[in-house]
Amino acid sequence: MSAAAGAAPRNARCRTPSLRRLTSRRTAARLFRQNFHATGCAQGTIHAHRSEPDSRFGPHPAEAFRLRILQEASDMNQSTDNRTLLRTLGVRTPIVQAPMAGVSTPALAAAVSNAGGLGSLGVGATNADGARKMIRDTRALTDRPFNINVFCHQPARADAAVERAWLDWLAPAFREYGATPPASLSEIYTSFVADDAMQALLVEEKPAVVSFHFGLPSADVIDALKRAGVTLFAAATNLDEAHRIAAAGIDAIVAQGIEAGGHRGVFDSTAHDDRLGTFALTRLIVRECALPVIAAGGIMDGEGIAAALALGAQAAQLGTAFVACPETSIDDGYRRALLSDAARRTTFTAAISGRIARGIANRLTALGDDPQAPATPAYPIAYDAGKALHAAAKAKGEFGYGAQWAGQAAPLVRQLPAAELFAALERETRAAIERMQHVLD
Repeated sequence: MSAAAGAAPRNARCRTPSLRRLTSRRTAARLFRQNFHATGCAQGTIHAHRSEPDSRFGPHPAEAFRLRILQEASDMNQSTDNRTLLRTLGVRTPIVQAPMAGVSTPALAAAVSNAGGLGSLGVGATNADGARKMIRDTRALTDRPFNINVFCHQPARADAAVERAWLDWLAPAFREYGATPPASLSEIYTSFVADDAMQALLVEEKPAVVSFHFGLPSADVIDALKRAGVTLFAAATNLDEAHRIAAAGIDAIVAQGIEAGGHRGVFDSTAHDDRLGTFALTRLIVRECALPVIAAGGIMDGEGIAAALALGAQAAQLGTAFVACPETSIDDGYRRALLSDAARRTTFTAAISGRIARGIANRLTALGDDPQAPATPAYPIAYDAGKALHAAAKAKGEFGYGAQWAGQAAPLVRQLPAAELFAALERETRAAIERMQHVLD
């Protein structure tokens, strides 16, 4: 049975929240420095020349507050070592470029990895042959670690009536661009959980990291990848998913907040979504699970990265921040929308793919939002219709039916080559951490 199929009990890798007493101000200062040095983004220290408080009366209120902050910094991770993930991967900087299937390219992933971060490729929209080519093209550009992301959704259940109603709903839009809807729809992408060829490929190619979205594969697949020496990530949108990830033997949790662009990583798309923000979700998982946490969602600059590290994450994952880089595969319409005021309004929609995802509001999301709209077909069957409509409209110069995925902080996007953007993110992170340290001086 897939590890995602049922709730898993908490195990030794998860813990309930607890507070440990501060035994030494000197120890707290050391841990504070250790955690921030671990990111490779700060060189500041706690001033050691301040005298110890008189133990007869307890610390001064201001000093007590300072000690509490230091204690919480040291409690961010059970091991008080925020270098675990970076050391495991051989990565210098705690920045992960999000995989973004259909957007990321070997050139983008290699540029980020060469700059000192973890580049990523999404292969959920291709088959094993396509994934093999992407992996090898990336290896031709970098000898650094990179991440391969796969989708672990349950295979779609076709429903001819639902699919026919959806195509009828879209028919007027097709006619507007001189086209007709497809006669039928297909499941255009195969889930990793049912793709034996993709599973075998990743065991054979042994990328440094394989990450899972929409759930988890079977225990046998997880074991095979781990035996091959692959580090495993999985996305969680709530604590239950985080506990299931830990119980499955995954190495790190990607805490995907509601702010994130692209598809929500929920394991069960029919269940209630807690819709936790990145701040709340990251902190909750850090306090309850001993696995390294990677914060994702709404992080666009060094200030956001520093905030994620302060919350206890060992790295930050940025997607929308990299979408406007010239190394991506996005079309001109997507780029224009992302760099315009349109990026100020993102929305959740299932109209594009059949599964909830955040993108820039456009003509296709409006069709899905219409109160008269019928139910969308299952993921990824709905994608077949959306892609056909987008192609018809794009041929006539209309880009408003595309999947223009973007997070809530999209207006902060910068159009820079990936290496330049990465260097800017490093500088900003250092500066932000230094400012945070000065607050406590």
